[in-house]
Amino acid sequence: MSGTSRIGSPGARPAAPAPLTVLSDLRNEGRARLRAPFPPGTRNLSVRNTWRFRRNVLGLLLENYERHGPIFGMRVLFGFNVFLIGPEANHFVLVSGRENFGWRHGHMGSLIPLIGDGLLTTDGDYHDASREIMMPAFHRERVVMAADAMAEEASAAVGSLERRAGQEVDVYHWTRELAMRIAMRSLFGFDPDSAHSGEVATTFERGLSFHGRDYPMQLLVGPWTPHAQMGRDRAALERIVGAEIRRRRKRDEDGTDILGSLLAATDEEGNSLNDQQVLDHVLTLLFAGHDTTTSTISFLVYELARNPDWAARLSSERDDVCGEREPTAEELFGGMPLLTRAIDETLRLYPPAWTGPRRAVRDFEFAGVRVPAGLPCGYSSWVSHHLPDVFEDPGRFDPDRFLPELRARWPRGAYVPFGMGPRVCIGKRFGYTEVHAIAAALLSRFSFELPDGYELEIQQAPTLSPRGGLPVRLMPR
Repeated sequence: MSGTSRIGSPGARPAAPAPLTVLSDLRNEGRARLRAPFPPGTRNLSVRNTWRFRRNVLGLLLENYERHGPIFGMRVLFGFNVFLIGPEANHFVLVSGRENFGWRHGHMGSLIPLIGDGLLTTDGDYHDASREIMMPAFHRERVVMAADAMAEEASAAVGSLERRAGQEVDVYHWTRELAMRIAMRSLFGFDPDSAHSGEVATTFERGLSFHGRDYPMQLLVGPWTPHAQMGRDRAALERIVGAEIRRRRKRDEDGTDILGSLLAATDEEGNSLNDQQVLDHVLTLLFAGHDTTTSTISFLVYELARNPDWAARLSSERDDVCGEREPTAEELFGGMPLLTRAIDETLRLYPPAWTGPRRAVRDFEFAGVRVPAGLPCGYSSWVSHHLPDVFEDPGRFDPDRFLPELRARWPRGAYVPFGMGPRVCIGKRFGYTEVHAIAAALLSRFSFELPDGYELEIQQAPTLSPRGGLPVRLMPR
């Protein structure tokens, strides 16, 4: 794709990081070992820990927090990883000590072959300058324009479920399709029923499925491997979305969608995004928003099925505010405080971006423990949100813990589903509004029941989701 970058210092697109391999991780670990002792934890290969990291990572990390405190290390498969847990750790990684960490050369770099150099996978001047240019695309007035499409799509999708009332529906996959339709309209300005949208959605989902594969499969290279397929999917997205970008440039079309906003965006000095940068950023937004919405709605429905008193309260609130009509943007922003608290509590229990993988780019010290440069490091909102010394009865679904007077007592960094500081999620308001729109539409028509004997299993790659989907009986109100 064409265009030259004027973003960052000295202005070039950041160089692609070297692929992470077993050999490169072991080499980095060996260099780090020469600089300082490793943090306390499991240094030897443990098949049990590796298995638990895939199947019960929350329990595993909570146990290590209780044993070692807010910073510890663990060998997962072949690599030694450092974890920083708790409110102070979150603030250190995200704000006060952020200069000690790099995203791009950590395990987040595995997303680059599909989504490119967006805000999730870049650091430093390039990231900060890109974010400055992109901010207007997420101002309140832009989200207001998108809210109508969100409410319209949510209402139609929920209406189509009425013929299945009383039956079992996979809410996870239903929400995933709906979130993709909203993304096609709000991100790209595409008709979600068009072949064009279908090709983008299918290609992106296929590429993203790479990150749900077992880790050994992700390490394979060669023409018939999952990694090669992801590369082909990226090339297809460059062709499809790139053609739309060039078409709009040629016709000088901005539009009201986020793609149009990115094409028109400039910083205070008049710097703009080139075609490649627009593509990378819009694919990053598609990944971040699509997965986050799907996860949050799924887990919200799961908890409401387990807590029918809260489902009834939320339905009554929705009826009182909106009646028979769809909610307005202002009502989605703040007109249903009970629903907002329930969404916040869902994000506490099941933050989609459950971990923030980094790599130490310099030696640092936290909580009296010194960590050498080169080691993979990360914080975990999921684990921090389940600490009993921060949240009373942390495994219980209790939206009222988000009452303002109670929330004000939490320590800084306690609640970080969207991150915090300079890298807080740029699309937070957009995603928050979308979740409210879908939840309000579901609550207007249904209550929820789980199948007899259902046990939730959670998978965490690349974001938290119910393993195998979420079967729910939708009961008409």
